[in-house]
Amino acid sequence: MSASTRPTTAPPTGLTEDDESDLATDAVARLRAAGYHVDCDTDFDTDYRPASYLPLGSSVAHLAERIREATTTEEAADALTELTAAHDGILAALEEVLTATADFHDGLGQAADPYIARRLRYLADEHLHIIRTDLADRHAPHPGRSTCTGEVPATERERSAVCACPPPPRTLPAPPPPVAAGLRR
Repeated sequence: MSASTRPTTAPPTGLTEDDESDLATDAVARLRAAGYHVDCDTDFDTDYRPASYLPLGSSVAHLAERIREATTTEEAADALTELTAAHDGILAALEEVLTATADFHDGLGQAADPYIARRLRYLADEHLHIIRTDLADRHAPHPGRSTCTGEVPATERERSAVCACPPPPRTLPAPPPPVAAGLRR
């Protein structure tokens, strides 16, 4: 598309020239905060980046990172609160999604749809309930994790870049039991 045929959007009516400039600068900042590369006139160029929110998947993954870094059950429970809160937690929202999807499948009319709807309701009612209740609020230090004190041996040149805390112990999963070979007839 050439510049003359490209669709343009006019700013709202009644804005002063300064308001229009502020609006354009804000648009550039928001696009850049969202990760877009924006070429613009120097009048609209800005280093300002408004706060942007992570997608839901990234937010949930951040909870996993907080749990991995937790050294006490209280820290883990704090992270899990966002997951398990009865009124606005992630699991409550997931339950709503599963129930709405079950309701949707109830009205589709194919032979398998009622089964899918029942299965979704079962997942929402039974499995999510078990997950919520199993993630009980406990308060105790984790025996395999310690809080980093930031202390390093005096022989280290880069004291701020090295942590002397031992890494948490790694446990290997138990090997599966051997399969007994039977005679074939």
